[in-house]
Amino acid sequence: MHITYLKLKNWRNFRDAEIHLSPRTYVIGPNASGKSNLLDVFRFLRDLSKPAGGGLQKAVKDRDGITKLRCLHARKDTEVRLEVHLAEEGESPEPAWKYILGFKPEGKGTHRLLVSAEQVWREGRCLFERPNTHDVQDEQLLTQTHLEQIQANGEFRDIADFFSNVTYLHLVPQLLKYGDKIGGQRLEDDPFGQGFLERIAKCPAKTRDARLRKITKALSAAVPQFKDLRFQADKVSGRPHLEALYEHHRPHGAWQREEHFSDGTLRLIGLLWSLLDGDSLLLLEEPELSLNQGVVEQIPLLIDRLLRQSKHRRQVIISTHSEALLGNPGIDGRDVVVLESTTEGSRIRGITQEEHLSLQAGLSVADVVLPKTRPQEVSRLGSWGQ
Repeated sequence: MHITYLKLKNWRNFRDAEIHLSPRTYVIGPNASGKSNLLDVFRFLRDLSKPAGGGLQKAVKDRDGITKLRCLHARKDTEVRLEVHLAEEGESPEPAWKYILGFKPEGKGTHRLLVSAEQVWREGRCLFERPNTHDVQDEQLLTQTHLEQIQANGEFRDIADFFSNVTYLHLVPQLLKYGDKIGGQRLEDDPFGQGFLERIAKCPAKTRDARLRKITKALSAAVPQFKDLRFQADKVSGRPHLEALYEHHRPHGAWQREEHFSDGTLRLIGLLWSLLDGDSLLLLEEPELSLNQGVVEQIPLLIDRLLRQSKHRRQVIISTHSEALLGNPGIDGRDVVVLESTTEGSRIRGITQEEHLSLQAGLSVADVVLPKTRPQEVSRLGSWGQ
């Protein structure tokens, strides 16, 4: 299943915006234009749909409440609304499913957060619409969505399951290397990879070994002297580890544990594992960080190649600033989404006809589109402090 369309009203940077999504979507834009906030829409839908410990109230609370979530440019209209269209894999891009959710604070009393609209459509037929007569009789029902309720989402559990399995990983190598020393509470869903090794350990051994073989092949091309990668559990503590074999002057090479890996190697392993792990939507935020430019240039090809080999071709949305990544000639301009900051919030657009013609002439997205996201006054930064 793929998300083909998203419409936003009063969400973070976006007062009113819509976006068409491809199986591979590249999101670009200047700093503070809303790239992370756009990806957070899908994490929000995941948090709504969690079978345990999720739901509307917690998802909004985790984002510091409705006042932080709602667009600053929302003046009289306080409703936040999302509309998502989904197509079945291998079928027509026409939506098989449509989910609409609106919510806003109650204007009186305890100022509860209430569902103002919720609809699910299946192949053009509306399965239900809220508020309904039950909601009118008991307004407390509007504090929950039907999406989060197992007893209410039976007819559309396919999309609830899809949303609940959305994956976001922005692996921070230092948290993985020094997790025991840093300590502290791990964030829910572990977006920064502190529990990445535990996730690998939970994978069935046969599947884990097959994935590590594929990752080994990729690392052999990207990391100098790299030869092999294996999973090992500490014999005393049982703590999981990754070990890499490097070819040096020693006859049998040298095995090293993850704390000795370079930051780039760890981030590349995290990227590759995420691509192979699961079949729902995968969100990649700035995958180029810590990676050599030559490796970054190959990320689009790497993503396509690995997903073609997978049983399920999961959808990937990538936010990036990287000229090297966007310079890959394999990126289709129709897969590019551009965010632009305005005085009334950020807007979202696809490529223009002029940009499309330039891409057809042989130029890359990095040549044609990326320069338009450059801050107009950025040259003044070099003279700061003078």
